[in-house]
Order: sequence, then structure tokens, then C-alpha cells
Amino acid sequence: MARKKKVRVALRKNRQNRTRANDLTRDFRQDEAGTAAAPTSDRIRPRGELSRHRTIIEEAGPDGGESSGDSSDAASTRAVDTATCLRGRVIRMHGLLLIIRGDDGQNYPCHVRRLLKSLEIEGRNVVTVGDRVWFRPAGSGGAEGLIERVESREGVITRGYRNRQQVLAANVDQVLIVSALAEPGLKLGLVDRYIVSAEIGGVRPIVVLNKADLVDMAAFQWVVGLYTQLGYETVVTSAADGRGIDRLRELVSQGVTALSGQSGVGKSSLLNVVQPGLNLKVREVSDWTFKGKHTTTSAELIELEQGGFVVDTPGLRQFELWGVVPGELEAYFIEFRPFIPHCRFPDCSHTHEHSCAVKDAVYWGQIHPGRYDSYRKLYHKQPLPGD
Repeated sequence: MARKKKVRVALRKNRQNRTRANDLTRDFRQDEAGTAAAPTSDRIRPRGELSRHRTIIEEAGPDGGESSGDSSDAASTRAVDTATCLRGRVIRMHGLLLIIRGDDGQNYPCHVRRLLKSLEIEGRNVVTVGDRVWFRPAGSGGAEGLIERVESREGVITRGYRNRQQVLAANVDQVLIVSALAEPGLKLGLVDRYIVSAEIGGVRPIVVLNKADLVDMAAFQWVVGLYTQLGYETVVTSAADGRGIDRLRELVSQGVTALSGQSGVGKSSLLNVVQPGLNLKVREVSDWTFKGKHTTTSAELIELEQGGFVVDTPGLRQFELWGVVPGELEAYFIEFRPFIPHCRFPDCSHTHEHSCAVKDAVYWGQIHPGRYDSYRKLYHKQPLPGD
């Protein structure tokens, strides 16, 4: 029987209290005596932006050590009654309603328990598609169940969105970084950001160059060679003529694979060809902005007939990194690694210093200048420690 203990966790802070003005009415303002005796503020909530805490019961580890009290861990360590709860995986999200595929193979509509939603965490949501959860199914008088605990995540794809962390998919083994060669066009800087995010989250990145039927591939062979030489598998695909579909089908047949990329690159079209019958919605690229239209509006975990699972994520217009500081960024550009020890300064940023081995490698063609430009742009966009 697992040991349990009580810990204090932080909840999200109260909102700013609004202060009511003294002059509620013109007549009252004319009464100087009444104005002097009136309170300067009228508060309903506690004074100031006070932090809130809650005592919860957690399952202690095998060593019975003290809990860190970290709210981000409370969702995965909160004690639940396994006799009345079921284990499952989040396969779809519709606003506040989540669809859970239980270990028994049935689907259960559930909401997230308010305590979990109130935890003070970095992310926007405590639960996302792909999460393994413990939930209490609905009783005879209820329509939806309640998610009681979210287990720890292993492989995640995240981005920064409005100064918060957004987890696009959790517990995935690999991510297909889909980019279109035309309509809307190839953006190597976006591909590089996805690769860094995958490296941070412990997910294998695979580059997919889609819509090959719309271009002359001779002009893009250098892109295929660039990422292949770096060790990233690169697949050229086309949903129109079936190019690369067989290899794509092999890749997604094992484990859990996430498909991600900007809007309009053809993620849903590729899935429709990989498994005919899915009938995922597809739309054309806008003739006005030449950008993709949002077709997939929510992530969904899809089980394939040939085996494996695929997470079809919504298309993105922007993708910012989360959880990386400038000093750590060099570790995620693998072609930099042989040259970093030869830089003159141990804390070299590889952006402006003299006697920088990385800059010399770019000059002599040992590092592709496009990849180096991606590094510089990411370096200057990342917040400094303590900001």
C-alpha cells in the first residue's frame, strides 16, 4: 500500500482588487463631512494580490522523502482512490470538456477537477492531449466524470504563447515537423525552432517536406541534404501523387507520433492518405494572405489501423520557444558541438566575440549560414536569466 502524506501547494493568485472611488454620487461628494468619514476603499476579497495555498494528500515515493511542494508536481502525485477511479489517456479536447480513452477501451467525457485547474503552474492548461490520467467516471446522475490526477509526462512538444507555456502534445515518441515547399512556402527558421523544441522535450524530430508536386525538387535538394547530414531524417512527401507516403506510414505505425507545423502545410491531407477513411477536414491556402487557414482547431489523438497513434495538432501562425535560456541554446544545434570547445572564451555566445570557433566554421562553410542565422535570431529573442 502506497504511503501518503500531506503537503502544501500554491494556487493561482487572487485577481487585483478593484478600489471603489470616494465620490459615488455628486450629492455625496458635496457632503464634506460624509466624504471625510467614508472609507477610502471597499474590498470584497482579501487585501492585495495574496497567494493562496491548499493542503492536499500526496502519495509518497518509495523512500518516503519530503515533498518539494511544487505545484507543477502536485497534479501527478495527488493521491486518488484507485478503487473508484479509472486510468486512461486524453484523446480529444473540446473547450472545457475532455474525452478520455479508458484502459477498458471505452470513451469517457470528463472535466478537470477545479483543484487541478487552480494550481500555480507555468503552463496554460494542466491537462493536454496525450496525457495519462486517473479519472472518476460519471455516476448514475451525472453526465461527465472528473479528472483527479495527471501522471508525469515523458515526451512533450511545447511553445511559448502569451508569456505562458503551451503543451501541444504530451507523451509522444517523435514529431513530424511538416513544412510545405510551396503554398505557403518553406520556412527553415520555423523548422529549426521546432527541432530545438523537440530536443528540449526529449522527442525525436523528423523533417517532412510536403507538397513536392508543386515545385522542382532539384532546387530543394540542398535542404534535404542539410538536415540529413545533421542526423535528422528528412522525408519528401506529396498527398497528390503519393510521394513518400509509404515511408510516412512506416514511421507512424509505431509508438505515438505528433504532426505539427504552420497552418496550410497539409498535415491533415497527409493523414487522410496515410489512412484512407479518416476524412479529416482540409482547406485551401488563402488567396489573399497566402497563408494557411485554421482547419484543425483542436489536437486529437488518433489510433491508426496499422498500429501506432498520431496526434494531429492545430496549425500555428507563430512558434516561440519555451524553457530555454540563451546560454543553453548552443547545445541544441548539434553542428556547433565540435567547435564550441575551441572558442577563446568559455562563455562565448557565438554572436559577436573574437576568436569564436563557431563563427570561423560558418565562414569556412563547415556550418550552414542559414542554421547560424536561426541560432542568432533565437539567441536574441530568448529572455536572460532572472528576467
